[in-house]
Amino acid sequence: MAYPERDFLPGKRPGRRLLLSAGLAALALPAMARRSLAGLNPDLARGAMERFVPARTPKPLPNVEFQDANDKPMNLAALRGRAVLLNFWATWCAPCVKEMPSLDRLQAALPKDRFIIVPLSIDGPTKPKVVPFYKDQKLSRLGIYFDKGRKAMQGLDVTLLPTSILIDPTGRELGRIEGDADWDMPESIELMKAAIAA
Repeated sequence: MAYPERDFLPGKRPGRRLLLSAGLAALALPAMARRSLAGLNPDLARGAMERFVPARTPKPLPNVEFQDANDKPMNLAALRGRAVLLNFWATWCAPCVKEMPSLDRLQAALPKDRFIIVPLSIDGPTKPKVVPFYKDQKLSRLGIYFDKGRKAMQGLDVTLLPTSILIDPTGRELGRIEGDADWDMPESIELMKAAIAA
């Protein structure tokens, strides 16, 4: 609907139509914002997940490659059908080390056939460092994965450790957290369940 120019002249009171349309637009904004944030309710980014930055729309990720504990090549496409929390970390990164036990507990709280955490170590010669680290930290539910040459890190524009990218079952990024988080808190589990359902 077009509004007459007289409704916008300086010194004039706004017309009723202008006020009504502005009021309706203000009411519609929260609903529009919720829909525009990758299909996830923005209220889920609270508490332990307050630094979670949802993607404006779910965006397909490049099919980056990495290795498993046996140096077998893997890629993101192989994980389709499950929600994925892709976590970039290193044994020399104190915030990364701090969050690893909570990531292990988060994996225990959700079924691996619907949700998987992929902690990608960027340590140099990785296996000799990561395997003992997992044993020392008693990490029994997380798989061991390596980003040799930091190719996945570069392909996904990761510049800070730790960074965790939440991916829906079709392989689209729902959002990310830069820095560590408490992954086993109720709000964290709720966000992961929303990703499974996305």
